[in-house]
Amino acid sequence: MSLDVSPALLEQAERGEVDEAAFVDCVRTSLPFAWEMISSLVAQLKVDGGGFADNQTPPPDEQARGQLLRALASDAIRGALQRHFGVRLAFQNCHRVAVFPLDSSVDERLARFTSVRAQLLNQSPELRDC
Repeated sequence: MSLDVSPALLEQAERGEVDEAAFVDCVRTSLPFAWEMISSLVAQLKVDGGGFADNQTPPPDEQARGQLLRALASDAIRGALQRHFGVRLAFQNCHRVAVFPLDSSVDERLARFTSVRAQLLNQSPELRDC
């Protein structure tokens, strides 16, 4: 299981309506490495400004890598994180997470970051098994 879902949150889901803040808190506590990485990138973007902030350091272990994969591969989790932080998330190579502001002025930069070309240029033998 990728999230540690409390009985109360599970009960909400079974009733049909889920409080998104409770879901985001579940993500925060279940995937602390992913949460910290995204939080720090959002803070970096706010401090530095610019078109985006990204991480290029591989996770310290497979558990951390798994958290990033679960957070960013799930449409529900990724969408909730984007809404919570007010950013757009992009992802490459099991560790290169980037946050982009919602501002449409960075659309071209986001398109370049998520392009096939950028994906190919961001490959390395060390990341082949990630």
